[in-house]
Amino acid sequence: MGSNDSNDSNDKGGGGGAAEHGRHELPDDYEVPSTAVEEPDAADEPDDAADEAGVEAVVEATEAPAKRKRKQMDPRDRLVLIIGLVAVVAFGAIGGWIDYRSYHEHQSRPQRALFLDAGKRAAQNLTTIDYNNADADVKRVLDSATGSFFKDFERRAPSFIDVVKQLKSKSTGTIAAAGVESATADSAKVLVAVTVNTEVVNGPPQPVRAFRMRLTVDKVGDDAKVSNVEFVQ
Repeated sequence: MGSNDSNDSNDKGGGGGAAEHGRHELPDDYEVPSTAVEEPDAADEPDDAADEAGVEAVVEATEAPAKRKRKQMDPRDRLVLIIGLVAVVAFGAIGGWIDYRSYHEHQSRPQRALFLDAGKRAAQNLTTIDYNNADADVKRVLDSATGSFFKDFERRAPSFIDVVKQLKSKSTGTIAAAGVESATADSAKVLVAVTVNTEVVNGPPQPVRAFRMRLTVDKVGDDAKVSNVEFVQ
């Protein structure tokens, strides 16, 4: 009985030990079934680089027009453009200046002619005096004068007439050249070159003389008169 119990006990114990052994030890030729989780294939993984490239492509396509607009101009093209703009402005300014000068000259031409005629007339009157008509000749000079010249010549006129009559001289002035030296709206400087031929009754022949005068001509109403006379070399 004890032997059976012992055997039973050994059987149970041996079974239990075999069971335990079966749970913890595997035969050398036992292959463990593959139950590990498979690594995902690289092709199946999301490609972050590809996604980023796609996003950049979309952004670049969207911003391309703006980038093209912001693209800096070639320096040579910029220089050509600047030169073209400068030329347009310059030609416009020149055209405006020419138009202004043409208008100004057109408006001032009659006035300059008025000043020139007054200067030439006064120079000729001063150098054309005949003792037979001395009073009328002197009056003609005074009629073409104004200002300080008028006052000075009027004061000297009586003695001048007496000398001309006593000498019985006759002088004739001829305008050789004349021009407006400068002019404003109300006044001008007129240069006149005049030759004077003088004859004296019962006197020796007189040489022809040449004079250059600078006459200041002022506008007086619709006319112009001489206010100063200078003899220049």
